[in-house]
Amino acid sequence: MTEQSPEVEPQQKPTSPDRPPRAIELGDEVRRLDAGRKFAVAAARHAANTRCTNVVVLEVDGLSPVTDFFVLATGTSARQMRTVADELGELARENNYPALSSSGYEGESWILLDCVDVVIHIFNAQARSYYDLDSLCGDAKPVQWQEATGPGQVAGAEA
Repeated sequence: MTEQSPEVEPQQKPTSPDRPPRAIELGDEVRRLDAGRKFAVAAARHAANTRCTNVVVLEVDGLSPVTDFFVLATGTSARQMRTVADELGELARENNYPALSSSGYEGESWILLDCVDVVIHIFNAQARSYYDLDSLCGDAKPVQWQEATGPGQVAGAEA
């Protein structure tokens, strides 16, 4: 009896009754999480490159019933936060993660973009500290999003 790997192409159908039917679903789930992670990392890099600080990506798959990744960033002003949110909304559309909804554009403290598998939060410094999603999601797995620049060094890391 030969078992096939769960990482099969989604268009392939089980060819043997011995093969577990969930294998395709697990492969799809892995690909979906990988795609979400890649988009979350791209969003984090864009936020950091547009003067957001304290940018964090958290994997909340298994902890949150509604999303897989949070991207948290702190903006410098309401105008900058709206600009970053607009740019991230465009990046989301380009990467097939169009925002299902958004909230907070009218305010000055917290803008949220709900891209289903990835939820992006852009805060001002006071709201970031007050809501403290970093600690609230303390069981979440941090995702490394900075590009390595050399042995032991990370781009964007402060000395």
